[in-house]
Amino acid sequence: MPTSSAASGPTPTADTAPLSLCAREPHVPAERLVAEMVPPPRFDSVRFATYLPDPNQPSQSEAVRVLEEFAAGLGGAPAAGSGRRRLFGFGKAPRKAPSGPRGVYLDGGYGVGKTHLLASLWHATDAEPARKAFGTFVELTNLVGALGFQQTVRTLSGHRLLCIDEFELDDPGDTVLVSTLLGKLVDAGVALAATSNTLPGKLGEGRFAAADFLREIQGLSAHFRTLRIDGEDYRHRGLPEAPAPFSDEQVTRAAHATRGASLDAFPQLLEHLARVHPSRYGALTDGVRAVCLTGVRPVPDQSTALRLVVLADRLYDREVPVLASGLPFDQLFSEEMLRGGYRKKYFRAISRLTALARDARHLVEPR
Repeated sequence: MPTSSAASGPTPTADTAPLSLCAREPHVPAERLVAEMVPPPRFDSVRFATYLPDPNQPSQSEAVRVLEEFAAGLGGAPAAGSGRRRLFGFGKAPRKAPSGPRGVYLDGGYGVGKTHLLASLWHATDAEPARKAFGTFVELTNLVGALGFQQTVRTLSGHRLLCIDEFELDDPGDTVLVSTLLGKLVDAGVALAATSNTLPGKLGEGRFAAADFLREIQGLSAHFRTLRIDGEDYRHRGLPEAPAPFSDEQVTRAAHATRGASLDAFPQLLEHLARVHPSRYGALTDGVRAVCLTGVRPVPDQSTALRLVVLADRLYDREVPVLASGLPFDQLFSEEMLRGGYRKKYFRAISRLTALARDARHLVEPR
């Protein structure tokens, strides 16, 4: 299965005043949202060659083969000029898109390496970074909110490839919005690749969602080839159990001894997240090399829980270790939440925060 280097961690110093995420209220211009539509830092160096298929899961090797061929096919099939030239009728006639599926959908449970493969496809596609985009479904909807629908179409129509990670199937309004956007981009010759979450209440949720995905994107389904990827969550395969939380004193001492660390009380951080738009959570962590939290406790409601999921994703993307006191991360969400429609998101957040907690152990424990 895919591997990712553990965060090397911040450099200890004699005594450093820690940062505070609660003191930050970042402003993110729309231009940055566009420029940051690239694979996150955690996936900077991933390639098809660094994906290690499980020999007991032949679908993983098959997915690599198909995606390599898909990337090679995109090398000779750029999108048909810029959106601006097409919109106003300037320039040459658009190049006709090649026949056959112009999209791939990676279908599998969490932790089987779908994002690794999606990022590898982005890297393998022969186009300059400005002509290919990578982002989560939430980041794409944030882009539409920042630019407006028509400007987003113009901005992305000149791209050769758009990769969408974690296509959300639990918000009908946003699903229709993004499906309409993708229809415009397909017409412009943009190739698509996606992974998705599962609709609530479906048999096998947390595993496979291809039928749900193809139905929700409606008229676009013919443009996608589905690649099913079997396997278990690699983040827990062969790894030690998640470390128990440390004491408040240990967390505070580590924050003061670690350059670039932040230190916040968990309840206050949850309150602060409600005042910062989720599209800014990446900027909220700019320059932070470790997040230290005291007093971790169960989240009080679903809105708070969903905001925490987004923050966990941004921290995981950036490989920021998380050192915490209080309750372990597998007790963040209530049983009701873990049985509800957003349970896949919550299990993903638990998995990712647990991995980041392992990365943070060296801040307290000697190597």
